[in-house]
Amino acid sequence: MKLKKFITKTGEIILYNGTPDLDQLEILTSGAGDIWHSSFEQGYKNAFPELVYQTAVFFWYINDFDHLDECVSWRINPHQFAIRKSVWETLGGFDSEYGNLQMQALDFGYNALRISAAIPLYIKGLFKEKEIAEINISINDRYVFFRKNFKIDHSIFMLYREGFWKWKEWSAFFYARKNFKQRIEKRPLVKPRPLNVIEGNPKVSYIIPTMMRQQFALQLINDLAHQTYPVSQVVVIDATPENQRNESLYDEKKYPFELIIKWQETKGSCRARNEAIELCKGDYIVFGDDDIRIQPNFIENHIRILQTYKAHASDGLDVRADNQEQDLTDLENKLTQLGDKRWKVGISHTFNNANTCVKAEYVRKLIGNDVNFDGGYGEDTDFGLSLAKLGVALISNPFSVNLHLKPATGGYRFWGTQAKILGKKRKAQPWELDVPVKRIKPVPSPTIMYGIVKHFTPQQVREYKYKHFFLYLFKGSKTGLLYRFLRLPYKNLQFKRSLFYARKLNQLGIRHK
Repeated sequence: MKLKKFITKTGEIILYNGTPDLDQLEILTSGAGDIWHSSFEQGYKNAFPELVYQTAVFFWYINDFDHLDECVSWRINPHQFAIRKSVWETLGGFDSEYGNLQMQALDFGYNALRISAAIPLYIKGLFKEKEIAEINISINDRYVFFRKNFKIDHSIFMLYREGFWKWKEWSAFFYARKNFKQRIEKRPLVKPRPLNVIEGNPKVSYIIPTMMRQQFALQLINDLAHQTYPVSQVVVIDATPENQRNESLYDEKKYPFELIIKWQETKGSCRARNEAIELCKGDYIVFGDDDIRIQPNFIENHIRILQTYKAHASDGLDVRADNQEQDLTDLENKLTQLGDKRWKVGISHTFNNANTCVKAEYVRKLIGNDVNFDGGYGEDTDFGLSLAKLGVALISNPFSVNLHLKPATGGYRFWGTQAKILGKKRKAQPWELDVPVKRIKPVPSPTIMYGIVKHFTPQQVREYKYKHFFLYLFKGSKTGLLYRFLRLPYKNLQFKRSLFYARKLNQLGIRHK
């Protein structure tokens, strides 16, 4: 492919195909993106839905988002796109082993986003071309894509779902298996950009929800008091029961920022964060867990990376401690061991409530956490994906690192431990609503299932179910296969029960109180 060249005012070379608006492209090059296209109006929106056979519902960007002028999207039209020359050369261009140029572009965009830390963006109106392409991906190319990118199990699962009685599927499966191998070599990575110094004096609010971990919360507050870029406000929502708390531990006058302590009377970490958000005054809001330690440049690097990439949210690097006694010296040792694996920016595929920074205006657009997740899991994923659906590019930030201590006791999961109990001793969880759990424990977690039902299509939920049972049956030991097979009817009842609660939560709609 021969691409045309455009040189920006800063001297950077942009390669492109088609006819972009060069004035608009000039502006875009100063932002987060590395690749730009307008493919939604050109027939590529939600192209290659067969990706669901690998990713099920665990890839935020399996669906393209609606009603946005700009958002993350890997579905590139090969005839109408632009890319930084340095990124094109780093990634090596399109893979010519595919027979179809459309599949070459989709493979390139997918790997750029998911593996190589490049940032592909859909930009409405950048390319004026409105001709709607017909997407023609052959069965062979579909299996070649799966063979190159995933373990063989996913190709087998696709064969099962597409129709194992179809000879064309078998033929393509064996063709790909015989002629291609999974890419196991080290994939190229786009290097992080040098961080700019902070412009202006943005104010930062830091949120700490805590429960029965007051000493850990104090450690974190002390780390916040020694930041190279100061926070202006720390909001602690403490749910420690009255008979276990020590209110004198928090000394508001001791710290170089406004320290707000609110004793939580509601239940749930989602409600705690929402109560804190209402009190925040900063331009940026940083979400943290109570059981982490952070380095002195933690806040500074969150602001610097957002200003450098002109982005609105960043997801920091979460490092697990070996025990709760470890400190920042241990964190430095772990980062040394991690080496170059640490340095990956690009788009984050997770949102971690232990270490994220979001521009306050976008937090307020969402209002806060969806309290339907209280008592379970998945609220952080829901919040991150909801930001992505606003068009926010959530940047992965290896420069702001936390050490996650994970003490064995305390924390908001204390309230959720009852979910493991059945019978009269069980205390109802918020997600049970007016239908208490009785003999059948819902699996997966109903709040996880709620997030799936909320964000993905009914067909994708169905494919997730097939994948769930496929993995249950065949990923365990061979000796236990018969036992797992006999247990399938009960597992199906558990799944249906989880889906029942998820749909009831979805009918309620998003709630913030």
